[in-house]
Amino acid sequence: MASSGWSVRGCLLAAMSMLAACTGGTPEAQLRQQFDEMQAAVEAGRPGDFIDGVSPAFTGGDGMDRAALHNLLRARALTNTRIGATTGPLDVTVDGDNAEVAFDLLLTAGSGGLLPDQAGTYRVVTAWRQEDGEWRVHHARWERGR
Repeated sequence: MASSGWSVRGCLLAAMSMLAACTGGTPEAQLRQQFDEMQAAVEAGRPGDFIDGVSPAFTGGDGMDRAALHNLLRARALTNTRIGATTGPLDVTVDGDNAEVAFDLLLTAGSGGLLPDQAGTYRVVTAWRQEDGEWRVHHARWERGR
């Protein structure tokens, strides 16, 4: 797995986690709704809108935990760095109270400009589980596209 810094990790993780009320619909529909809301929050620079959707037991690449993710995202918001996160189709698999959401991601900055060091595509796989009646992401892994 390739990673190129905390900025990419934060953007990728932001692209897969946020708080959303899970009312009605199938588990797959709930996950897709959360994902859409998360993507909007990441592009608007609202770290508080997604961090509650991250499990307290979250783990990511290179040992990233929930606190590190939260700090990174707040720092990005404070510097007014706009991030675009364009995703391909979501591959959602639900198994009871657990789920996996996999997708391709293109990171951009500003009005379509690519991020200098982290530009490009990634394959992202996220693991979710039901916690207190809500879907929360508890693990993420990503690999830079070729």
